[in-house]
Amino acid sequence: MDGAVRAAAIEVSGVRKAYGEPPSVTVALDDVSLAVAAGSFVSLIGPSGCGKSTLLRLAAGLEAPDHGTVRVHGVAPREAAAAKLIGLVPQSPALLPWLSVLKNVTLPRKVNQGAGKRRARFGDLGAGRPPADPMDLLRRVGLGDVAHKLPAELSGGMAQRAAIVRALGLRPDVLLMDEPFSALDELTRESLQGQLLDLWGELKTTVLFVTHSIAEAVRMSDVVVVMGSPGRVLDSVPIGLPRPRDPGLLGDPRFHGYEDQVRVSLRHAWSATDDA
Repeated sequence: MDGAVRAAAIEVSGVRKAYGEPPSVTVALDDVSLAVAAGSFVSLIGPSGCGKSTLLRLAAGLEAPDHGTVRVHGVAPREAAAAKLIGLVPQSPALLPWLSVLKNVTLPRKVNQGAGKRRARFGDLGAGRPPADPMDLLRRVGLGDVAHKLPAELSGGMAQRAAIVRALGLRPDVLLMDEPFSALDELTRESLQGQLLDLWGELKTTVLFVTHSIAEAVRMSDVVVVMGSPGRVLDSVPIGLPRPRDPGLLGDPRFHGYEDQVRVSLRHAWSATDDA
């Protein structure tokens, strides 16, 4: 990732976030600073409870920091979210059970008809990302034949693909993903990783991706950010592997070398958690 010449799509500066009242305060993030370059794919990895999902919620505008600032393309996340510059894929697909797959993925466009005007204030950034064709996206992820089925008729992998298409439907500039493949079997997970990378390569969306899988983080990312408790960024590992990253890359010695780098940083993260 050539972060030195690309502007930051997400900027987190000196952020602190805590929950509860004294004496039972839980610190989720403690003086966290992070810059995610526009068009890059950055993964967050670390022990459970180290603040990864909290950081994602702050970037989505779902919560506000107690101290510090979060900016998405220079504005508050809620403002960017209102202009539909941000897409969010949660752990659970959360599809509406009474709507077909196609109606689920087109729903954001129907309920956000004013987003285009709000987006226009971002100039070339907003104008350069017209809404994607939902049926085209469904076909490209292998869901064209089930577009008119209900969510209950889908497998877990199909439902998660539909959730990704729903998030990409308005062509967000920033896509936030909270362990979207964690509940899937390994083969399905690898297949969806490849499909997501293909879409990301074409749509040029900035991705901030939470995962607990070292292999997944290395395969997907330009940079892997290692976090530890209480809510700190401990390391940032640039991944210098060529793209596209097909499954054959998983056996490459260079791939295993980056896995080892991330694993060493994670051991330090676990040590920091134990000492906290």
